[in-house]
Amino acid sequence: MTTIPERADALTLFGITGDLAKKMLLPALYNLTARGALDTPVIGIGRKDWSRTKLHQHARDALLAAQLPIDEVMFTKLTGLLDYTRIDYGDQATFDALATKVRGHGRLAHYVAVPPSTYVTIAQRLAAAGLADNARLIVEKPFGHDLDSARALQAELTQYFSEEQLRRVDHFLGKDAVENLLTFRYANTMLTDLLSRRHVRGVQITMAEDFDVAGRGGFYDATGCLRDVVQNHLLQMFAYLVMDAPRTGSATDILDERDRALRATRTVRPDDCVRGQYTGYLDVPGVEADSTTETYVALRTWVDNERWSGVPFVIRAGKALATTAIEIVAELDRPIPGYFHTAYAQEVRGNLVRFRISPSTGVTFDLLAQHGSTTTVDDVAATADFTHLTGTDIGAYEHILADSITGDPRRFTRMDMVEECWRIIGRLLTPPGPPLTYTPGSWGPTEATALTTDGKWHPLEQDATDSSTRSPAP
Repeated sequence: MTTIPERADALTLFGITGDLAKKMLLPALYNLTARGALDTPVIGIGRKDWSRTKLHQHARDALLAAQLPIDEVMFTKLTGLLDYTRIDYGDQATFDALATKVRGHGRLAHYVAVPPSTYVTIAQRLAAAGLADNARLIVEKPFGHDLDSARALQAELTQYFSEEQLRRVDHFLGKDAVENLLTFRYANTMLTDLLSRRHVRGVQITMAEDFDVAGRGGFYDATGCLRDVVQNHLLQMFAYLVMDAPRTGSATDILDERDRALRATRTVRPDDCVRGQYTGYLDVPGVEADSTTETYVALRTWVDNERWSGVPFVIRAGKALATTAIEIVAELDRPIPGYFHTAYAQEVRGNLVRFRISPSTGVTFDLLAQHGSTTTVDDVAATADFTHLTGTDIGAYEHILADSITGDPRRFTRMDMVEECWRIIGRLLTPPGPPLTYTPGSWGPTEATALTTDGKWHPLEQDATDSSTRSPAP
């Protein structure tokens, strides 16, 4: 029997003066307020000696930076909910003062948007101040830097907050477009059986970014592409793609099926991984002169269950690539030999089913049709745009913050999933040699094509809108 979480009466937001709050959390809080979904007090917490007036100006600056239109009535409503408290992580007395300030608010949700090195200290001091018993603790990624460190962090945090009280943020799980993968697969019966080993010969998942790591060199050099986006974002999205239909729509059933999908996924072998580093990365401030950190990674794995057995899944992600987009491409089986091969004397690939996560959300079916009266067959795209769904990060954080308050766990990552994700990529975390180099604006190292089914990547949607000019990305 599923326990229904209790709604929090107030949200404390550690790190409200920081970059994540400015770029994502404050705009998300404003949007929630504007649509009438936020009426809970928010106590911003930071180490700076700010007044409420300073915080409110910071909130306005955040909305302007996000290019959100500001409705003054809604902004006044938001600032009426915002308060501020200064905290010194090394001084228990400041946490005791916080406890005095929030006394009477009832159940609390503590959102920790600060570096992971502070998680245990914050949890311990909240508990010492009596702020853990009737509360949730929500922490941002990364949760550990490998399997052992994740387990060690879990052991420390659960001294103060139980697993049921913990929420681990992966904002990809807040994207409507990612959550829709499950709905689209199982609500449309024509796709339920189609997307399986009986019809799919290979799946490619791409998270491409055309910008580099400028301004984040120190952070990125200590993290790398594999830890930054693959272990969390892409494997969680992958779980939505391959999981079986949950028995019910309950959070527990959905989380259980996501975990089951990850458990069925093979640990990636080093031979099934290609690492890359774009030319010029070593010149970025904060990057070590001899750094071997990858800015690109491609890997191949399989899911050993009845639905997907034998289907290769290739995942790639990287910085300074040719475009910015997130897309999943499933290639169906090719037509049987015969008419197409003899009449047109050309190689005909299978149909493609494209799930577009961003920048535009939707699905495209790449079909095949005769090109006029010529003896060629060309791609014809049948596209459905999901304009009602958002793939934006701010939109994702609206869901994450709302669920932090309500306690709904389905858009968060459970500890067993964290362990499985680290297990899947665990053998890749200590690479045998330096990464391959690639040119900014390209598609990464050409060696990664060897991981794909036919030695080529399918072009992404925005690079393939004109069938007469389509060519595979290297």
